[in-house]
Amino acid sequence: MPRKIALLAIGGNALLKEKERGLQEEQMENARDCAEMLAHVVQAGYSLCVVHGNGPQVGNILIQQESASNQIPPYTLDVCGAMTQGSMGYMLERMLLNRLRFLKLDAPVTSLLTEVVVDKNDPGFEHPTKPVGPFYAEFRAMELMRTKKWKMKEDSGRGWRKVVPSPKPLEIVQLAAIKALLEQGQCVIAGGGGGIPVIRDASGYLVGVEAVIDKDRLSALLAAQLGAELYIILTGVEKVAIDFGRPTQKNLDRMTATEARKHLAEGQFPAGSMGPKIESALAFIEGGGHEVLITTPEALKHQDPATVGTRIVRD
Repeated sequence: MPRKIALLAIGGNALLKEKERGLQEEQMENARDCAEMLAHVVQAGYSLCVVHGNGPQVGNILIQQESASNQIPPYTLDVCGAMTQGSMGYMLERMLLNRLRFLKLDAPVTSLLTEVVVDKNDPGFEHPTKPVGPFYAEFRAMELMRTKKWKMKEDSGRGWRKVVPSPKPLEIVQLAAIKALLEQGQCVIAGGGGGIPVIRDASGYLVGVEAVIDKDRLSALLAAQLGAELYIILTGVEKVAIDFGRPTQKNLDRMTATEARKHLAEGQFPAGSMGPKIESALAFIEGGGHEVLITTPEALKHQDPATVGTRIVRD
C-alpha cells in the first residue's frame, strides 16, 4: 500500500541563519539539524517531499558575482536559482541519507532541479517588487540600470538593490518525475527557492526569466498536485494564535478552512508574519488538499507530527 505523502516547506534561513557568516561548515551543520527533523516525518510513516527557500543563498551568489564582475561574466537569476537548488539539495540530501541510515530506515533521497512555468504576462513583470542581491552605491546602481536594464530601488538609506518580479507559479515541469520518485519510496527535495522560473515562448519552448517565485506559493501548489495528505509549514511559533501578543491570546490546536479564512479577514494574521502562511494553507486546501500543519522545526524534530502544532483542515 502506498505511503501517505507529506510535503514540508523550509526557509532558506534554515541552512543559513541570521548573523552566521555563511560558511559551508555552518550550512552543513544546519542541514544536519534539518535532517533530524525530516527523518522524524519519515519515521511517522510518510513519503516525504521537501521544498526549501534560497533567499540568503542566492543573495550570496549575487554578491560574489558583483565582486568578480570584472573577471567572470555573471549568471542570470534563473541560473543562480538552479545553482542553489543543486548546492542546497546536495547538503540536505547527504545529511538526510546519513540520518536515515543511522535510524536504519531504508529510504533513498533524491534532489531534483525543478523548473516552474509562469505567465509572461503576469502583472508582476510590470511592477517588480522582490529585492535580491547586494546593496549598491547610487553611481553603481545608475550604471547597472543603464547597461543591464535592471530595475533598482533605494532601500531605506542603506543603498540601492535590484528588484525582480515575483509571478504566480502555474505549472511544475518536473511534476511527473517527483510523483514517480515518491511512488518508488524515495524522499524528494524539489522546487527549491520556489522553482527555476521559466516561461513558454510562442513555439512552446521554455525560456528562463529574471524572477523569483514565492516558495510558499509553490509548495502549496506542489502539495495539492501531489495529493499530499499533509502539508507542513514551518514558522517561528509552535502554534498559530489569535490575539497574538495580547492578554487574550489563544493558541489554536485546530482550525477549519472557514475559521482560518475568517480570522485572516479580521486581521488576526498580519501580512508580515503569519498571513502568507495561512494563505498558502488555504490555497492547498482549496486545491484539494486535506490537512495543513503549522509549527516550529524544534517541535517537529522532538514531538509526534500527529500531535504537534496547529492543524488547518477542510470543512
